[in-house]
Amino acid sequence: AVASAGPRPPAAGGVCPQTTVCEKIMELLGQNEVDHRQRKLVILSQDRFYKVLTAEQKAKALKGQYNFDHPDAFDNDLMHRTLKNIVEGRTVEVPTYDFVTHSRLPETTVVYPADVVLFEGILVFYSQEIRDMFHLRLFVDTDSDVRLSRRVLRDVHRGRDLEQILTQYTTFVKPAFEEFCLPTKKYADVIIPRGVDNMVAINLIVQHIQDILNGDLCKRHRGGANGRNHKRTFPEPGDHPGVLASGKRSHLESSSRPH
Repeated sequence: AVASAGPRPPAAGGVCPQTTVCEKIMELLGQNEVDHRQRKLVILSQDRFYKVLTAEQKAKALKGQYNFDHPDAFDNDLMHRTLKNIVEGRTVEVPTYDFVTHSRLPETTVVYPADVVLFEGILVFYSQEIRDMFHLRLFVDTDSDVRLSRRVLRDVHRGRDLEQILTQYTTFVKPAFEEFCLPTKKYADVIIPRGVDNMVAINLIVQHIQDILNGDLCKRHRGGANGRNHKRTFPEPGDHPGVLASGKRSHLESSSRPH
C-alpha cells in the first residue's frame, strides 16, 4: 500500500507522490501496456472511496469548507469489503468520485483479479482493519513545499480561487496531515524519501514485486526450510511466506500523499 506524507491534493486531476510512484512501478514492470483483464499488477486509489455527501456537506465542499482529509470522509466499510473481495480473487466494481462536483458518479471501474495490488492513499494505514491486510507498507515522503506547489497548480487548473485553495490548505489539509496521516508513518515497513525521484528504492520494490510474480519468494522460503541460505531482495514485513506462496495477491501500500 502506498501512503503519501504531507497534505495531498484532492483526488481528481492532481498528481500525488504515491500515485506517481505506483505508476512508475507499473511502467517498469510493463503492466501499463497489458490489457486490464490480463494484468498481474493493478493500482487502486483510496480516493475512490470518499463518502457520498449530504446536501449540506456538498455545499460546504463547493466553498472549500469540507475536510476531505479527515478519516471520516472515507467509506471504510466499502473500502474494506472491496479489498477483501480482491484478495479473494473476485472481480469487483470500484466507485468513481468526481472532485469537481464532489459526488460519487454512477459509473464504476471494473477491477479484475491480479497477483499484486498497489493500494495508494493518504490514510491507507489509519484503519487497523485495513492496514493489517497489507503485506508491505510503503510511505512516500515528499517535501512540504513540493506538496503545496503541486496542490496549488492542480486546483488553479481546476478553476479554483487561489485564496480559497490556501485557506483550505491551512484550515484542513495541513492540520489533518499532521494529526492523521503523519502518525501512520510508524506503520510503514519502507519509507521512500523524494518519491518518484528515488529510483534506487523504486527499483528494489519493482524487483520484490517481480519476485512475487515469478514465484521466486516461494522458492526462497522453501529453500530456507531445507537449510539453504538465500539472500532476500527485500524484507518481508511480518514474515507472511504462506500468503505469498499461496498465490493470493499481496497489497503494497505507500504512505505519502500530498494534499
